[in-house]
Amino acid sequence: MPITAHLRRVIRWPFQGAGRPVAFLATGVLIQLAALVVMALPWILLVPETWAATLLAVLVPLAAVVAAGPSLTEAQRGRFRTRLGVHIPSPYEGSRPSLTEWLRSPAARRQLGYHLLFGPLLALAAVFVLLMWTASAVAASIYVWIWLVPPESRLGEAGYTVLAAYVTVAGIALLCAASWLSRALARLDTRTATLRLGPSREEQLARRVEDLAESRAGLVDAVDAERRRIERDLHDGAQQRLVSLAVNLGLARATLGDLPEDARRVIDEAHREAKEAMEELNDLVRGLHPAVLEDRGLDAAISGIAARAPLPVGVTVNLPSRPAPAVEAVAYFTVSEALTNVVKHARASRAEVTVECLGATLVLVVSDDGVGGVGDMGGGEPAGGSGLSGTAGGTGLAGLAKRVASVDGRLSVDSPVGGPTVLTVELPCVP
Repeated sequence: MPITAHLRRVIRWPFQGAGRPVAFLATGVLIQLAALVVMALPWILLVPETWAATLLAVLVPLAAVVAAGPSLTEAQRGRFRTRLGVHIPSPYEGSRPSLTEWLRSPAARRQLGYHLLFGPLLALAAVFVLLMWTASAVAASIYVWIWLVPPESRLGEAGYTVLAAYVTVAGIALLCAASWLSRALARLDTRTATLRLGPSREEQLARRVEDLAESRAGLVDAVDAERRRIERDLHDGAQQRLVSLAVNLGLARATLGDLPEDARRVIDEAHREAKEAMEELNDLVRGLHPAVLEDRGLDAAISGIAARAPLPVGVTVNLPSRPAPAVEAVAYFTVSEALTNVVKHARASRAEVTVECLGATLVLVVSDDGVGGVGDMGGGEPAGGSGLSGTAGGTGLAGLAKRVASVDGRLSVDSPVGGPTVLTVELPCVP
């Protein structure tokens, strides 16, 4: 590498990465200087000579800073954004609050602490660093200033050139120190402003929880919409083709009387397989999203489940209005899974399903008079059997708990040994 390239690198090295921090610090000094002028103006205008004037000269600047707090905060955020590319989020959601609302918020205390204490101290440190930059630049360029000295003085002083060399070295060292201090002070200011001007950790966590809740709700709605689409596609596509196939096979069996016995047997078998495939596809479509739930609501859908159960099931549904589609689907599939487990494990003679809306909560209760003894919700069937016990594959209580939790619901089970078993589900009753 040529010597000139090495020289350029040496000259540029103290300044690398320091341009933006220096501009950032200078802007902060200007903002604090403007605030200082506002605070000093009452002292200049009032010229306090009495206790009252002195008190006013103290209170008026503080009141001015408090009133200008939101504007100062926005100015500081703009400084971080434009000079360093650091985005400090606002602690408020939506539009900017009024001055009264701002003063009542916890964020106001944090922001005023920055404007009245941390900001001035950091600005004072920034003034020191900027003065250090100026002094080091003057010292490092002493050989430029030396030509301003008269020639007879330079030639008459034998140690002048040696002193200039020492000053130059000291200036370069100060340039390096000023560069490091500028970056360090900018990082310190960034950390302080993030804690003071932005939302607190509690506010960030609360906002994150809200975002995750909205995201999960959107995902649940998207899954429900996709399930409805699949149900429509199966109902309008594959199911109709199977119906057409079964009809054609039935017509062939009825009209073609002169077929050999082997051919007739094949047609009969194909017709029977087509009808069984239709029944399985009907069950699959009903499991994805029953059409009756979308058309007639939760009462009719649960009544259909109860009618298909091999034991008597009492159904009581008292809802002033239809809940949200996702909540309605969760309630339907919870009842369906619960009654399936009752039939499989409970050895019960009767079950009851009650659905009602208490305030903003949809309460769903499924009970049976079986043997009880529901174990944990982890997925294993307890000894002695249970109507609502967990089953392998996560289709019991564990699966129900996950399904209910997807819409911020709660599930509880009361099942003493010997019965009865009562499963209670609470869901948000939102239209």
